[in-house]
Amino acid sequence: MNGIRPIRWLHEARCLELIDQRLLPLEERWRRCADVNEVAESIEDMTVRGAPAIGITAAYGVVLGLGALADAGRLGEPEARARVFDLLLQTRPTAVNLAWALERMRQLCEGLLVGGIPSADSLWAALEGEADRILAEDIEINGMIGEHGAGFIEDGMGVLTHCNAGALATGGYGTALGVIRKAWEQGRRFTVYADETRPRQQGARLTVWELVKDGIDVRLITDNMAGSLMRAGRIDLAITGADRVARNGDTANKIGTYGVAVLCRYHGLPFYVAAPLSTLDPALADGSGIPIEERDGDEVRVINGAPVTVPGVPVENPGFDVTPAALITRVITEHGAFAPRDLDAYLSDQGL
Repeated sequence: MNGIRPIRWLHEARCLELIDQRLLPLEERWRRCADVNEVAESIEDMTVRGAPAIGITAAYGVVLGLGALADAGRLGEPEARARVFDLLLQTRPTAVNLAWALERMRQLCEGLLVGGIPSADSLWAALEGEADRILAEDIEINGMIGEHGAGFIEDGMGVLTHCNAGALATGGYGTALGVIRKAWEQGRRFTVYADETRPRQQGARLTVWELVKDGIDVRLITDNMAGSLMRAGRIDLAITGADRVARNGDTANKIGTYGVAVLCRYHGLPFYVAAPLSTLDPALADGSGIPIEERDGDEVRVINGAPVTVPGVPVENPGFDVTPAALITRVITEHGAFAPRDLDAYLSDQGL
């Protein structure tokens, strides 16, 4: 069904191309990144967004950054290598997949250096191969998440989703939208309610775009309609993605997710989180330690270049909020759907 691939690495040209999500759905344009600084800028300005997609993009940023050092004969300088990782790490603090992917690339690099400084060509090949694997694994994992979650969606249901946890937020296919896609592929027919997701409108711009492309029945609603539709019996469950999940199941996701979970609890509806295990942060006991990104107030004050309020009025604009584990029915991963209370035991069994 879904052929959207928002990230592509051009091996011959040794550069990264990203679909510019800031321009969707009105324009489909690719942005080319030829060095690590351009990759970092693309993550920071939200050309690419979504925790898994950010991690994949950062992995290719490491390829460009360390590859350039190797070409310049500077790969053996620890400080220069550290600057590459630090530049990428500081771009988006909430999404744990960013740190996960960077650590995986760092360990590969350090392993290559054990036997001495590799040739530039061999370093490029090794790093490209690892980033390619991270991308391919993400797409495969999304399919597995879809398999584990699709059974929660039945014929005739109304399914609410918040923000965009689709192909655009991952290497392809999606987490929350992966569950929706898989249920649709299995033959069930239902209606998806995509809320607009202020202030950047990822639901209106991105989720609707993806679902329309796939021919899935979707209705766009404003953020403040969800409770009314639940009360009217038109929504049967909600499913979102996640940017970071603590050991106890507390989950950080796009701002507004907490409100959706509260509404689900009041109306007796299940609230699901779909996320790869790489989004779990074993170092965090609960959500109180999750860093929340504060974004520019003009995202709220201005829409499509037009001011919508008093110029310069102070704005609160956190990019994310934390949904307590007690409000989450299941966390759907590639290894199954877990009650939040079971995540800690699972991580311990994995030695994490």
